[in-house]
Amino acid sequence: MQSTFAAPPAATENIPPAPPTCAVLLTNLGTPDAPTAPALRRYLAQFLGDPRVVEIPRAAWLPILHGIILRTRPAKSAAKYASIWTEEGSPLAVWTKKQAVMLRGWLGEAGLRRVLVVPAMRYGNPSIAAQLQALQQQGIQRVLVLPLYPQYSSTTTASVVDAVYAWLGQQRNMPEVRFVNSYHDDPAYIQALAKSVKAHWAKQGGPAQKLVMSFHGIPARNVQLGDPYAAECQTTARLLGAALGLSPDKYQVTFQSRFGKAQWLQPYTEPTLIEMAKKGVARVDVMCPGFTGDCLETLEEINMEAREAFLHAGGKEFRYIACLNDSNAWISALSSIAQTHLQGWPVR
Repeated sequence: MQSTFAAPPAATENIPPAPPTCAVLLTNLGTPDAPTAPALRRYLAQFLGDPRVVEIPRAAWLPILHGIILRTRPAKSAAKYASIWTEEGSPLAVWTKKQAVMLRGWLGEAGLRRVLVVPAMRYGNPSIAAQLQALQQQGIQRVLVLPLYPQYSSTTTASVVDAVYAWLGQQRNMPEVRFVNSYHDDPAYIQALAKSVKAHWAKQGGPAQKLVMSFHGIPARNVQLGDPYAAECQTTARLLGAALGLSPDKYQVTFQSRFGKAQWLQPYTEPTLIEMAKKGVARVDVMCPGFTGDCLETLEEINMEAREAFLHAGGKEFRYIACLNDSNAWISALSSIAQTHLQGWPVR
């Protein structure tokens, strides 16, 4: 009797994998193309011209920006960037690109082989619009926007959303888009931070007298109007302190990078370090949990300027803890966050 069973399927070893249909757009703040005054002028015009960043009415702000700030600030900022520039380029751009490459590898190892990961900058290059356009040309139908800002703020995360929607508003055939708002309390992110601190302590022979957690500042008015950023920073600090077994008196939350004369979130980082030194704190560990990759604000503002201020005020030892950068624990955390938000999409 002839068998009625169907023949087994042909071997699939030589069948090429299905092409990617999804992508993770790994977004960061941005950086100038070069440590020069012209490059900084272009970058600052875009950055400080964003109404999410500076909420002063346009009619009042733009004449100040173009008539004063962009005439004086670029040369000073260029000198700061030159002090931390590498052979590969801006540290922020270097780390963001490495994180994107590593994240795709981790997702692939987890079986998500139909997912591309590309870096994008809110200001500067590669721009969000340019990367979205390139993904569309590659046939990508679904995009997860994953900002490298663990704590949500209207000045950062919401601005990324604005840029994505600005591009979408010009498209007839739009991809499906999802956004990750924040992951300030994500256990894997907290553990990645804790692991970096413990590794630092192991090399240094133990903790300093105080662990300073410096976050980027925003105007206090933003919080009064409903921005959750300050609360999320405090939550990150509390969870990290607990993971490290520190009592609240052993760590201090501060805010850096104040711009303009308005009141920003306090306490401010550099004045706090100066006060600590004057009160007899000889050794401090300083980290920036809100920055996932080292950049101007961590390498120059903290590890150079704040270091000098602390030591000049009488401090004896300033120990900077590098950002998460390309650590395996951090990329693993990013992979976990991405996988959570990619659920339901054809990623395998």
